[in-house]
Amino acid sequence: MDNLTANQFITQLYQAVDSKDINHLDKFLGDAVKFRIGNYDTIVGKTAVLVANQQFFESINSMRHTIDKVWNLGDDVICNGLVNYVRLDGSEYQANFSTILTMQDGKIVEYFVYADIAQL
Repeated sequence: MDNLTANQFITQLYQAVDSKDINHLDKFLGDAVKFRIGNYDTIVGKTAVLVANQQFFESINSMRHTIDKVWNLGDDVICNGLVNYVRLDGSEYQANFSTILTMQDGKIVEYFVYADIAQL
């Protein structure tokens, strides 16, 4: 994946995430994807990852990611930035994040998000 493609991929991925669109997110994931956010346990398998994301999406009102930088290193795509959350009660929370993706055949096979979401 070249740098332009990596930037476009990250933009499209986070559009799906920010819109809380499970059907769109599904198109990015490999069948045996491994997903972890923060200090939570790693989840394995596309269906389990989509269920976990749906549960997370239902626990917040909205979120918006601002991407600062994207790196493309062989099969890995890394990005960092800031995410703004609106909780169900309307209060807001902001966190810096980094995401490391490992790609295989155009799909995410490892999806690791580093952010402090404990206060959500």
